[in-house]
Amino acid sequence: MTRKTTVLFIALLLVFGGGTVAYLVQTDGGSVDTRDVRFAAPDGQMIHGTLYVPPGVSADDPSPGVVATHGYINTRETQSPFAIEFARRGFVVLAIDQAGHGHSDPPAFGNGFGGPPALSYMRSLAFVDDDNVGLEGHSMGGWASVAAAQSDRDGYESVALVGSSTGNSGVAEGNATFPRNTAVVFSEYDEFSMLMWGVPHASNVERSEKLQTLFGTDEPVEEGRTYGSLEDGTARRLYTPATTHPGDHLSTTAVGDAVEWMQVTLDGEDELPPGNQIWWLKELGTLASLLGGVLFLFPFGAMVLSDRRFSELRRTVPEPAGVEGRSWYGAVAVAALVPVVTYFPLNLVGQGFVPINWLFPQQVTNGVMVWALGNGLIVAGLVGAWHYRSDRDSLARYGFDTDGWRTVARSAVAAATIVSGFLGTLGAVGYLFGTDFRFWVFAMKLPTPTQFRIALVYLVPLTLFFLALELLLHGQLRTGDRSFREALAHNWIAVVGGFVLLLAVQYGVLLTGSPLPVVQPLLTVLAFQFVALLSIVTAVSTYFFRRTGRVWVGAFVNSLLVALVLVAGTATHAPL
Repeated sequence: MTRKTTVLFIALLLVFGGGTVAYLVQTDGGSVDTRDVRFAAPDGQMIHGTLYVPPGVSADDPSPGVVATHGYINTRETQSPFAIEFARRGFVVLAIDQAGHGHSDPPAFGNGFGGPPALSYMRSLAFVDDDNVGLEGHSMGGWASVAAAQSDRDGYESVALVGSSTGNSGVAEGNATFPRNTAVVFSEYDEFSMLMWGVPHASNVERSEKLQTLFGTDEPVEEGRTYGSLEDGTARRLYTPATTHPGDHLSTTAVGDAVEWMQVTLDGEDELPPGNQIWWLKELGTLASLLGGVLFLFPFGAMVLSDRRFSELRRTVPEPAGVEGRSWYGAVAVAALVPVVTYFPLNLVGQGFVPINWLFPQQVTNGVMVWALGNGLIVAGLVGAWHYRSDRDSLARYGFDTDGWRTVARSAVAAATIVSGFLGTLGAVGYLFGTDFRFWVFAMKLPTPTQFRIALVYLVPLTLFFLALELLLHGQLRTGDRSFREALAHNWIAVVGGFVLLLAVQYGVLLTGSPLPVVQPLLTVLAFQFVALLSIVTAVSTYFFRRTGRVWVGAFVNSLLVALVLVAGTATHAPL
């Protein structure tokens, strides 16, 4: 076996081996039936979800049900830890894609975030005890749960708000009687404490006046104490696991708290202890698939480029012509810090000032687009000034040469072929196992036809950014005779290092008991995805430059991949 064949085999082994593990855990060894479902809201908006049906459930022996809803710019798979553990305890679980998220129709926020139609659908199932339904939601998914409770006040039995609250984005305020039997699972270091409960740091949530109103007390809420009455539907309990807002999805404590509340408030048959959990094995399985899918890009890309039809795309890597000595360290520092310094302001400009319409329908992606364009211009300006001031050779030394536009066009075709192969493996995992490539808050999902069309629009500005990034990495910063590993490590520091530093500062302060230094919790959480995605980008850029001696294939693979990942994984706000 050749080296690339061996690597391809390992990649596919990770993809399908991880998918098998994830499937077995998600179905509890094949005993839980998982099926894709879709249903219409009153206005016709289609909501998609995954239905978990435990063994032995039937119309003659209906089981309690739980509607599980993810938060903003996530999808139903994010709720897997909760859904898996609910289903293992005999609950029928409906994990939905919120309106405008995942496979559900846009716009986002429509029909109470998808919560009310999900509750109606759950209650319509003959094998669900419609007098015994719970609502669980994380972050904005908690608002979907409150919206569902508000729409049908007698149609549910209990609510678990995980990293969430009442009285936000149009949903009703909570009080001592609404919602029914409510647990609040709010982590000690939740980044959204001010938005949710009006306190600067989550460690003070017990003193939140808003939370005290929900619990019917004018004193600090005691964690673990049950307020009110289960029989009257006024029960309240606070849990504060030692994690963060996104950390709720990797916390056995947070998952166990939600499970315990549903076992207390719903009449189930299986009293499996809340601490008995297996969901984390699914996270490891999808992580293996994710690593395998990313690894697949490289040997498959090498095979595509070895085809004689793409032979003109390959040439000897030109001699480096970048800065050297102390100037190199300064250039790397600037490269690492500028994207971080511009991260919050440019994202906020994009989200706030780019109109949401059929052309640019995703608010978060609009922010990323403006950040990418801004940084592309900064990089092009700084590197261009250095290039002409230092009287360097032609751009061919940086891999920007062509044999006419035919080289660029064929590079685009090669990149599209490589990304299509990647999407093929992703589609196979979805078809065979009902999973995708993901770990924690980072996911790579197969886009819907609508999302694919949207991605083509964002592809143009992202391509300009990645061409500028290639100019930086393989122009100004490429010096000396370095191995692939050395080049990859240096490029990673330049591209990703600043975001690692940003997260270290933000969470270093948060974990000491103080609010985030930059009070932008959503963008701070999004930075975790930047670290993952830009790490992949760096590897792709470094590898394909060394494979072709030019920048085109790497830039085009990155722009296609990032556009599809961004669009498929966030919210669509315009009705399309």
